[in-house]
Amino acid sequence: MKSQAQLEFPQFKGEALTQLPDDLFIPPEALEIYLEDFAGPMDVLLYLIQKKDIDILDLDISEITDQYIQYIELMDTLKIELAADYLVMAATLAQIKSRMLIPQSEEEEEEQDPRSELIRRLQEYQRYKSASESISNLPRLDRDFFLATTGLPKFQEREASIDISAKDLAAIFYEASSRPKFSAHHEIHFEELSTQDRIALILSILNKRNVIQFFQTYQKKEGKQGVVVALLASLDLAKDGHVELIQNKDSNQLYLKSTNRGVH
Repeated sequence: MKSQAQLEFPQFKGEALTQLPDDLFIPPEALEIYLEDFAGPMDVLLYLIQKKDIDILDLDISEITDQYIQYIELMDTLKIELAADYLVMAATLAQIKSRMLIPQSEEEEEEQDPRSELIRRLQEYQRYKSASESISNLPRLDRDFFLATTGLPKFQEREASIDISAKDLAAIFYEASSRPKFSAHHEIHFEELSTQDRIALILSILNKRNVIQFFQTYQKKEGKQGVVVALLASLDLAKDGHVELIQNKDSNQLYLKSTNRGVH
């Protein structure tokens, strides 16, 4: 235990204050503490009944009224503002107490007990209070426990670039140009082929099928000129991202796969 020399005292202008100044004013109610907190007059009555261990069904209205009036006077002494409900309950208890003290005739004894309505209200309030306390003691989300939430991160899809070298492109062109076996018995002059027309033709075919082989983009009668135009149209579409060029390593087949982007 610390001695008085070891205790820390407040200081005023550099000097320790070991005792209260004579001119220090302390309000008379500064140290008064009110511990009990009630939700209303019914809560006060239920507290007084439980404190005295009184049976609600056999309520001593005289004792409860006196204790309740003492509580009202205490609140008034502490200058705590009371709601009108507390004063109404005080008047109700006084009325019941007066009716219990007045001698009753035989006919009046058969009438309803003046305490019955108050007892009914106290029982109902006690049930609701007990239920609310039970509910309040249940585990509550974000107070007693918390839900763990998680989710997969959002991945941004990346477009795979065409990984093909110039050597592979030359080999594909050579394979595609040498594949058709043309045997013309007479010379035929073909009309000049258009790359734009071939692009439109390829897109129209891809609208019906998602993947086609390269040789389906030209006709045998077009000869090497048709192969060249079809290849240029396919490369143009691949450059703009409308199709993907896929090569089958086993058979060296070249395929066109639609990306469903349309032509702008």
